[in-house]
Amino acid sequence: MNTTIKEQDNNLVAYFEGRLDTAATPQTERALAPLISSEGKDIILDCTKLEYISSSGLRLFLNVLKNAKPKGVHVYVTGMNASIRSVFTMTGFMNLFEIK
Repeated sequence: MNTTIKEQDNNLVAYFEGRLDTAATPQTERALAPLISSEGKDIILDCTKLEYISSSGLRLFLNVLKNAKPKGVHVYVTGMNASIRSVFTMTGFMNLFEIK
């Protein structure tokens, strides 16, 4: 699992590549730390190259959202494949995040 964060158009974009499963969660959580502490920039979670997301991966996404909302920061999820979209639909996450 590879996670990269870049600033783009006054947003913070997190790019995910690989499988966000239980084994990858600790490393990904550390990589997402700048998103948790960020203020004033919207966050985009780019799932274009994400192959799989487990419940622990969903918790990481939810943690980003929980920390962003009180600051007035929007969190967008983009580039979901059919499998990831299905997981988001089944878990109700489609209703929590802004989907691009």
